Amino acid sequence: MKSFFKYLLASVLGVILASMLMFLIFLGIFSAIVSSQDKPFQVKPQSILLLKLDQPIIDRKPSLPIPGFNIRNFGIDNRIGLNELLANIDKAAKDSNISGIYLQLSNLQAGVATVQEIRNALLDFKKSGKFIVSYGDFYTEAAYYLASVSDKVYMNPLGNLNFDGLSVEVLFFKKTMEKLDLEPQIIRHGKFKSAVEPLINDKMSAENREQISTYAGSIWRQLINEISQLRGIPVDEINTLADRMSVGSAEEAYQASLIDSILYKDQVLDILTGLSEVKNSRKLNFVSHNQYLKAPKQRFHKGLAKDKIAVIYASGDIVTGKGNESNIGSETMSDVIRKAREDSSVKAIVFRVNSGGGSALASEVIWRELDLARKVKPVIASMGDVAASGGYYILAAADTVLANPNTLTGSIGVFGVLLNAKDFFNNKLGISADVVNTNRHSDFGSVFRSMDAEERKVMQQMIDNIYGTFVTRVADGRGLRYATVDSIGEGRVWSGINAKEIGIVDETGGLTQAIEIAVEKTGLEHYRIVELPKLKDPLEQLMSELTGETSLKYLQRELGPGYRYYYHLKSVLDSRGIMARLPFEFEIY
Repeated sequence: MKSFFKYLLASVLGVILASMLMFLIFLGIFSAIVSSQDKPFQVKPQSILLLKLDQPIIDRKPSLPIPGFNIRNFGIDNRIGLNELLANIDKAAKDSNISGIYLQLSNLQAGVATVQEIRNALLDFKKSGKFIVSYGDFYTEAAYYLASVSDKVYMNPLGNLNFDGLSVEVLFFKKTMEKLDLEPQIIRHGKFKSAVEPLINDKMSAENREQISTYAGSIWRQLINEISQLRGIPVDEINTLADRMSVGSAEEAYQASLIDSILYKDQVLDILTGLSEVKNSRKLNFVSHNQYLKAPKQRFHKGLAKDKIAVIYASGDIVTGKGNESNIGSETMSDVIRKAREDSSVKAIVFRVNSGGGSALASEVIWRELDLARKVKPVIASMGDVAASGGYYILAAADTVLANPNTLTGSIGVFGVLLNAKDFFNNKLGISADVVNTNRHSDFGSVFRSMDAEERKVMQQMIDNIYGTFVTRVADGRGLRYATVDSIGEGRVWSGINAKEIGIVDETGGLTQAIEIAVEKTGLEHYRIVELPKLKDPLEQLMSELTGETSLKYLQRELGPGYRYYYHLKSVLDSRGIMARLPFEFEIY
């Protein structure tokens, strides 16, 4: 028996030592790879910046220990940071070694406001006199909208152009809730506050249909107006093409003047050879987005600037507490804003928001810090694809608010959800509950009963009070009367261009324009941009990835595109307290 335990102990010790050795070897390899990533990339003369935008484009990409590689699931993670993409386009315009940009847009994955920011950056790039060429096997509406900025737009002979207008589809779960014996108890303020409609309706309300028609129509008009300007095709003609679905094939798109030629990729490479003035296509030198990130940027001043413009990114649902990289934690975000306010070297704050909202309490906490910051230095708010409900609440105190014309914003309204799951537990699972209360309403909020009339009245009062606070924050921030904000509030969602017309947005523009306004307000000539919250260092990120939520990642892989439906339903059902959030996720297809 002693021999058995001796060998068992030796085996366990051997496994531990082997594991430690493997970890040390892995850590050494990892450190070597990270070190190699720090080496600058040298751009050769007559190079072409290749922008293959076939991965999700987000405002700011988390730091990855090994670029393009996700340690947690040992898979590829090539998400593109919009901030880095805009910086690369700007750098390429000034780089004498870059001849032009080659866009590959067959699988563009970005919100329409994000696409508009990229498009505007490319318009600025064209002022350098360098070429932009686009090629795709197929184009969606958003991809073609981006491609239309190019000097030439080409398509594969068997390619197709999906150009039949915008569609907004909303899923409803009322019958699902009934089949599961679940009773959602809804209290809301705002007839347009439709975030809870999927739980209680089986189709859109008249108010919801009205607001969707308004902002979807606004976005579509913006797209085709800008396409019309650069392609020289009348707006009415573009609408007719969409109504008749008459530009599906490459030949039809060419006949309608939406594309310039029908070519195979090798033919496009021959054209690029001539544009970049190299001897033949084998001499073409393409520089990828990730490679160009490591290319040195031209410096116009000596030394590191002391004065800073802080760009603070707030993306995802708004939650109480610390949060994480995929949401906006009230504690973490308010701390970041506070430190930027107290840092004398930070001369202005650009608050970049991409959020459909979340907790009303968390939104108020963040709003408070932004309000304090604007009293001591300029604060410019920049909206991404969406900055609505709580996402608008947290930026309402800014000196200047910018939205892209295609941003979704507004949704100034509040709701609360309590779930009565008594019948579900009883009928489906055979579970019952009994309770002892010290007072009449001690079990208020229990999932085993409905609210009574008195509790519903108290809940409604809470909702109305928070709505009043929300409207007051907006009115004070934008210099509007309370009654004016109330009339355009009621939970209604607006496009960025409509929001400017009604006064809740000051200017249209993206992140670049927001930074320019911040610089103008401070009068700085020599400054640097700092991005906050600070990203984790590679080793810290590695440990975070290795200990991440494996089950969540597995679910994302299994459900694929359907994961977003699960995520949004779960986020509503998991909501606690009073919520200020957008009704649904909006995508163009």
